[in-house]
Amino acid sequence: MFDADAIERIKAMRRDWEANELREFLARQPESRSEYRTGSGLPVERVYTPADIADTGFEEIGLPGRYPFTRGPYPTMYRGRLWTMRQIAGYGTGSDTNARFHYLIAQGQTGLSVDFDMPTLMGYDSDDPRAVGEVGREGVAVDTLDDVEALFAGIDLERISVSMTINPTAWILLAMYVALARSRGDDPNKLSGTCQTDILKEYIAQKEWIFPIRPSLRLVRDMIVYCAEHMARYNPINISGYHISEAGATPVQEVAFTIANAIAYVEEVTRAGVPVDRFAPRLAFYFIAQADFFEEVAKFRAARRIWAKLMKARFGAAQAESMRLRFHCQTAAATLTKAQPMNNIVRTALQALAAVLGGAQSLHTNGLDEAYAIPSELAMKIALRTQQIIADETRVTAVVDPLGGSYYVEALTSRIEAEVAAILRKVDALGGTVKAIEEGYFQREIADSAYAQARRKASGAEPVIGVNKFVEPPAPGAVEIHRVDPAVEARQIERLRATRASRDHARVAALLERLAREAADPAVNLIPVTIELVEARASMGEIVGRLRHVWGQYVETPVF
Repeated sequence: MFDADAIERIKAMRRDWEANELREFLARQPESRSEYRTGSGLPVERVYTPADIADTGFEEIGLPGRYPFTRGPYPTMYRGRLWTMRQIAGYGTGSDTNARFHYLIAQGQTGLSVDFDMPTLMGYDSDDPRAVGEVGREGVAVDTLDDVEALFAGIDLERISVSMTINPTAWILLAMYVALARSRGDDPNKLSGTCQTDILKEYIAQKEWIFPIRPSLRLVRDMIVYCAEHMARYNPINISGYHISEAGATPVQEVAFTIANAIAYVEEVTRAGVPVDRFAPRLAFYFIAQADFFEEVAKFRAARRIWAKLMKARFGAAQAESMRLRFHCQTAAATLTKAQPMNNIVRTALQALAAVLGGAQSLHTNGLDEAYAIPSELAMKIALRTQQIIADETRVTAVVDPLGGSYYVEALTSRIEAEVAAILRKVDALGGTVKAIEEGYFQREIADSAYAQARRKASGAEPVIGVNKFVEPPAPGAVEIHRVDPAVEARQIERLRATRASRDHARVAALLERLAREAADPAVNLIPVTIELVEARASMGEIVGRLRHVWGQYVETPVF
């Protein structure tokens, strides 16, 4: 981008500055640290100049909506359309969460996001002994299609996008969503939204799984293929770095491990004979916005560039849509503190701003009380208003990629890209993503990173306001806590048993047998039979239980 002679003059200017103004000033007032690093541990220079990005051609930075999409997936970005404001919600029964959805829509939310309770995530019915005490507690309880009908009552699924945070049982929730749309006469090609679906990151970080890795990967393949054929606007997967980060990974590891998982999914679907340009445009990503403001902006820009190059060079994608990385973002739950909880509003606002300046397509801002419990209505409204203030008052949406061209941000973007590329080469050398999971590579890397971060916070080297710096005595009753009605579990079990009593048991039994037969044949797509099962009111636990008999259950090899 710059003339070689000009770069040499700039380097000479910097050397002169360091020998004079800087040296004299440091003699009077030393800096507060001996070294500065990003959240990933990358060294941070005192100042950046064109010399730091002289090796980055403008083609690498480019223009928004054009390969390699560093500056954004679309030419106009927020000038044409704001990001989707998608506050996650879920507790109690379908009807309970439906009331929260209607509240949020009334407050100006533009997309829905569903959290499910632990029994639903793990494939147990609400009346299973293993579900006692967990029904509706940390998300909404879903046992049958009747619960999904209650969850989306009065909500037009052709007009609002819905994200579902579900992984081991994602294919069943997708089937229920399709069955609900069918029952309403909706056009599947008009449904928009996503299932999280990303099961590989569960083995790596979040630890919510049911089946062994390879049949679980087959279910993801089935979802991607089905949606490519029947749901033109739907994202069948949100390949997720969020939980990898929350488990303790650095921002560089978050991007690298997420892209490694994405490679495994693309390889799995192309092995099934589906051309990459047929399904890649509907792959979506899910990243975190952490505390290191500029590193986060650079991280999002680097992720787009990495993905575009990877899809073009490694998988032969020809369409721009296949190379375009689109992502949902959530502010960092792990940064929220019980101490001085009002500080969490500030943390969330800054993290949300980083997501916007980094070009997110969808955003969830955490509630100030989430270190305590599921957020209250007030906390959710403040979190939503945070997004709305950024969108409508700050004017940061007026320019596409406003930090593009910053010497620091561009240098950091390129450095993150190089660091991620090195990790991806290592994963390939280990035999690919699945093999690396089986050997515990990702798990060990995250554990080491999490331990190092915990030590920095414990020592005070990494300040956390209110926890290890500017500490105050606890304030009793600092926030109002949302509490789930203890009667939820009994109500949900009663609803489940009523559904079971009214269905055609012979049809459910026959379909479960068909599911088992088709599961034994890796070439068969299991989504159609699952749709028939949920329409017949088979329960989540019955479907999962039948497949446990076919595939068994995953047991992790511990990593220390």
